Amino acid sequence: MPSTSEAVDVGKGFGDISNRVRELRATRDGMTQQALADAVGVTRQTIHALENAKYSPSLEVAFRVAEALGVPLDQVFSYSPRDHGQRKPGRRPNH
Repeated sequence: MPSTSEAVDVGKGFGDISNRVRELRATRDGMTQQALADAVGVTRQTIHALENAKYSPSLEVAFRVAEALGVPLDQVFSYSPRDHGQRKPGRRPNH
């Protein structure tokens, strides 16, 4: 289990999505998973899965989580694209 100072990696596709839900929830007077779930409109199990990198939320749910935690979206979730050997936009391949 990651410490509260670590971001949780939930990425499985083209990049790595990390979140700080557990850490931020703890800073909100020990907000419980159930209290956050109620504020967001999801189940406690969804919050548990999110905190344990088992679930990557929809954009709407991500915004609701950030709002419930009282912080901007980019303070809860971060995205780091993976380099799959694809060329960068605007760059010509070397011939």
